[in-house]
Amino acid sequence: MNDNPITGQCLCGAVKFRISGEFQAFFLCHCSRCRKDSGSAHSANLFSSTASLTWVSGAESVKTFQLSGTRHVKCFCSDCGSALPVSQPEVGLLVVPAGSLDSRIDIRPNAHICWSSRADWDNDLASIQRIEGLPA
Repeated sequence: MNDNPITGQCLCGAVKFRISGEFQAFFLCHCSRCRKDSGSAHSANLFSSTASLTWVSGAESVKTFQLSGTRHVKCFCSDCGSALPVSQPEVGLLVVPAGSLDSRIDIRPNAHICWSSRADWDNDLASIQRIEGLPA
């Protein structure tokens, strides 16, 4: 068990949180819902059935959206829109957007999931030019 809590926050800093416990999985999801949530090629989420979430500050700024007729849920900061952890005690699951963490984590992604649903431009991205900062 990880005795050091994992911390994170939204982009504007209004919402801060702490995770106590271990993550069991780390998935990069390419489904259309996760692409819309992230605005990117995939979401990067950590999953735990045992870890606990504590809102350190800004809990009043945390908003939850559940897509009607699905289990798809997203929490976000109402001030800056940043993705935040989703606690789903009814199914025994905590889902944490990896990009929201400030702490280092030891787990690496386990898999790309919903790969067949990926965007048509999401192929061979490792071969694209890499620029260390912003393009000139």
